[in-house]
Amino acid sequence: MATTRLARPPHHQHVIVMRHGHRLDSIDRSWPLTAPRPWDPPLAEAGWARALEVAEQLPTQLGFPIHRVVVSPFRRSVDTALGLIGGRPAPDKDPNAVTGTGGGIDPSKVKISIEYGLGELFNDKTFRHAPPSPENHGDWGFNIPEVEALVPLDTLDRAVKPVFNELPHWGETEAKARDRYLHTIRSLANSYPSENLLLVTHGEAVKVALLTHLEEAARFEIKVNYCGYIQLRRPVVQSSEALEAGEFELLTSHGQSGVNCLPRTDM
Repeated sequence: MATTRLARPPHHQHVIVMRHGHRLDSIDRSWPLTAPRPWDPPLAEAGWARALEVAEQLPTQLGFPIHRVVVSPFRRSVDTALGLIGGRPAPDKDPNAVTGTGGGIDPSKVKISIEYGLGELFNDKTFRHAPPSPENHGDWGFNIPEVEALVPLDTLDRAVKPVFNELPHWGETEAKARDRYLHTIRSLANSYPSENLLLVTHGEAVKVALLTHLEEAARFEIKVNYCGYIQLRRPVVQSSEALEAGEFELLTSHGQSGVNCLPRTDM
């Protein structure tokens, strides 16, 4: 008589895809003139305030815990992630000493890692400033250990295997970026099927994730505000032999999470 292998009851995995907060060069137009890396601005004060505000609202709005935060290597995204866990590095102090309201995502219950696949759309239409030789990845100055040093040690997860180990090729098209973002989101979700993920990235990635799962997507123009996000959910069934995951569905209500779907006027 054959033995029946019972699967565990299905559960839902949630993935939040969020844009970073207000970048400094959008507030202080003179900042790039003296910055050593003008293509990688940190958050402005308004960005920190917005990240902390969103963090206070998230637990109630979502109704489920966040287990893992995965972040684009750009400084504005890393800063946003720090704001979302309830604080920011104190000036000229150990990054593990954070200041804040104490609200937001509990840093003792999440892990943070850096992912190139969540980085900005990589072309001259996206970047206001770029290195003299942007096709040379070394010119961008990204050093993952240095980026990781901004993250409190008790939340940093260095053991994560990245989806992408380097920046995209310069001149990336929207189609290639779309494939990169979707592959990254799916790969991260598959790597941690029992966890709810918060992906802190850029506006284009949020648009891609939304339009991919939005019915009649061609009818809409998408506007993603700073710290705007969408919420995806899928059923996951874990048996003793395999993992079975369903397709993602879009749960975001238009406008309530800083993402607006506006009817196109050119149709």
